[in-house]
Amino acid sequence: MSRLEGKVLVAQGGGPTPVINQSIVGVALEARKFSQVTSIYGAVHGVRGIIDENFVDLTRETTHNLEQVAGTPSSGLLSTRDKPDEEYCARMFEVMQAHDIRYFFYVGGNDSSDTVRIVNEQAKAANYELRSIHIPKTIDNDLEENDHCPGFGSAARFVAQAFSGINLDNRAIQGVYVGVIMGRHAGFLTASSALARKYFDDGPHLVYVPERHFNIEKLLADVDRIYSRLGLCTIAVSEGISDSEGIPMITKLRGKEERDSHGNVQLSGSGALGDLLADSIREGLKIKRVRSDTFGYLQRSFMGIQSDRDAREAREVGEKAVQYAMWDNVDGSVVIRRPVLDYSVDYELVPIGKVAGKTRHMPENFINAEGNGVTDDFLNYCRPLLGSNFPEPHRLRAPAVTRILKA
Repeated sequence: MSRLEGKVLVAQGGGPTPVINQSIVGVALEARKFSQVTSIYGAVHGVRGIIDENFVDLTRETTHNLEQVAGTPSSGLLSTRDKPDEEYCARMFEVMQAHDIRYFFYVGGNDSSDTVRIVNEQAKAANYELRSIHIPKTIDNDLEENDHCPGFGSAARFVAQAFSGINLDNRAIQGVYVGVIMGRHAGFLTASSALARKYFDDGPHLVYVPERHFNIEKLLADVDRIYSRLGLCTIAVSEGISDSEGIPMITKLRGKEERDSHGNVQLSGSGALGDLLADSIREGLKIKRVRSDTFGYLQRSFMGIQSDRDAREAREVGEKAVQYAMWDNVDGSVVIRRPVLDYSVDYELVPIGKVAGKTRHMPENFINAEGNGVTDDFLNYCRPLLGSNFPEPHRLRAPAVTRILKA
């Protein structure tokens, strides 16, 4: 097979992550090593940038600045929520041909992998030699075939650290706290809040994920049981929780449905679910101090919370994508495997159809039988992904002084 010469095009799609730029830089620096690469382009605003021919020449970027960008959260090339169909991809493919793009790397989640599939099929139909590889990323950790996804470890670290702080706050002035975390269909990110626990009374005491049906009466019973025992209760809940009929709780509690540009029920962008759950607890259990927060986009681009392990793996999936395309002359999706029980990773390239448009959910053994918490299996799975030097709180251990007046 003759060597395929031409330009490299790399793009980012979907929501930002704390380490997505590591993958872009991994592609750019690794591609520089191959003589068949004539230039390395980055598409600004993802697939929309391809349609608009909005490219930057990463070949002419300094290595030093690429490394600086690699350590910066969010999408250095910017992103898009466009969801390409066949016609959209055909226009992308036309631009790629005009620019002699021969290697296309797209960093993204479920929809992005499906875009790679369509572009790859169109190139084959046109007998145009193009190597298209999907590079995984998503804080939701919901890509099939992957043990875990780049971006999740750092976002999970943020959530765990946030709940560690919430534990300190809620212990100081006791009450009920509800934290609403991203996760439409998969509860991995919400479940990572459980890594905040150190002491016997630490929260989150309750964790609710989309993989289990949610019932407001059960929530009240759970909260009442914990609050009666501890005088406080900390709750982590996924924004995508639904009832037994599949109706999102935000719709059920609010009494109306709002949808985004893709036709999905609007879950993010407001604190409505947290407020509604807090009101239900306050009214149902007559507890005065009930507070809620909606994490929203915080964990996607927060500075200084990158997991060192997550950053390394995000870099490597970009590098491996280039190696598969250049050395093996193949298409597909790079996936992360965990071959040993302790911790190590390996990378494979799988057919894009195994990943494209599919959603992975938390395994049954990660969720407790009551559906309001996680198991040790999940904690053992998730803990290494948060990286080294994970901060932990400490409590005063000084002995109590004997009372005199109230002895």
